Amino acid sequence: MYLRDTAPPRFRVPARGRFGRMFRCTRPFAQDTPAIRQALMELGKAEGIMDPGPANNPDNPAIPAGFTFLGQFIDHDLTFDPTSSLERQSDPEAIENFRTPSFELDSVYGAGPTASPFLYDSRPENRGKLLIDAARPHDLPRNSQGIALLGDPRNDENLIVSQLHLAFVKFHNAMIDKLKADGVNPSQLFDEAQKLVRWHYQWIVLHEFLPLLVGQNVVDTVLQRGRRFYSTRWRREPYIPVEFSVAAYRFGHSQVRGGYVINSGFRAAIFAAPGSGGNDLSSGKPLPPERVMDWRNFFKVNETATPQLSQRIDATISRPLFQLPFIPPNMASNPASLAQRNLLRHLTFGLPSGQTVAGKMGIAPLSAADLADVAAISTELAHNTPLWFYVLREADKRADGRSLGPVGGRIVAEVFIGLLQSDELSYLCQEPDWKPRLGTGGDFKMADLLKFAKVAEPPVLPTLPAPAPVQPAETPQPAEASAS
Repeated sequence: MYLRDTAPPRFRVPARGRFGRMFRCTRPFAQDTPAIRQALMELGKAEGIMDPGPANNPDNPAIPAGFTFLGQFIDHDLTFDPTSSLERQSDPEAIENFRTPSFELDSVYGAGPTASPFLYDSRPENRGKLLIDAARPHDLPRNSQGIALLGDPRNDENLIVSQLHLAFVKFHNAMIDKLKADGVNPSQLFDEAQKLVRWHYQWIVLHEFLPLLVGQNVVDTVLQRGRRFYSTRWRREPYIPVEFSVAAYRFGHSQVRGGYVINSGFRAAIFAAPGSGGNDLSSGKPLPPERVMDWRNFFKVNETATPQLSQRIDATISRPLFQLPFIPPNMASNPASLAQRNLLRHLTFGLPSGQTVAGKMGIAPLSAADLADVAAISTELAHNTPLWFYVLREADKRADGRSLGPVGGRIVAEVFIGLLQSDELSYLCQEPDWKPRLGTGGDFKMADLLKFAKVAEPPVLPTLPAPAPVQPAETPQPAEASAS
């Protein structure tokens, strides 16, 4: 008899609601030994080869910064794994995915008005609408303790994703208003609005987000249903491959800037530096109105908008990500470096190397010169490179950091398109020739969603009281001369 955590089996067909493997007949990139763990810790340490230094990474002119957080929002819509460990080996097929693996916005809708009534407006005149606090329309609705009412609590972990979630709530409510004005039967109002919101969201994923990340040619190739590596042989519903969730889709960590301009009066670091007074992107509490998002800083919502850019996709991540503030420092078994955490997960899930995956796909692997800095740390890792690091380095060397390379791009595109094509309720399955009702010319982008939700205009920021003038110190009067 064996322990599953120490010798995980590999099932042929993933069960419902589980993770799985895209490449089943492959060996792990390395054996889980102290020497390999030490090499991974060296690869992902602060001031190591993944640390770009205080200047951080150059900008990526091809992708505005908003898509970094749209990617995080999408991830929360597809996957949630709160149970796996960095220390023990895990069988993906034995780990439950607490999200439905489809683009259906269950993080927004929860289980619907009947099963998740706390997410919905109960007033008859607002039938079918999601809840927004009328006293705080710039923030997510919250309970008496300031906890956001959400289908997924992770969407209130940082300010930008929190505000993006609110934009989708307002998009749904605006859709309700439009359909009501169009005369849709009140009994069908919610179902029709939910369907159209989901389909417009899926359109953005397929026609804007994915082409930016992998290139239109890769999208077109996968849509043609030729040879694929993401098997659609599942028992009841799709699975999420760990090559995607643990490796390729974590490319977004390389895009994160050290800080962002939120609006004309507020900018914030990803994490607060000691002594900064909490001036960071953390959320999880009521949002002051002076910190409301100006989406012109994140998406090209109009011709004059100049959004901040994401960072290049390469094998470096912003310096603050090497010391996650919610992880105790100096714990080898639970490192505070995001890079080290990502790399250690390759051991616990037994992921194949980037070179192995490239070979399976018939793609020429990266050269020795491309991985010379890894070889200086570990010859073994240079020949059998962890897939996440390999995908990032491939983006740098094969796509100039502007998009994913051929291996990473193919994994992401196949999973996204496979999920859309296998979902019986997606527009690709129900009406493949469907065009968005909103937007212009049969197209629909994130900018159109923000405009329709009425959040694209710059926020009206509160006028903060002017600081009290500093009173000059009284000048001491000279003592009077004494009479002689």
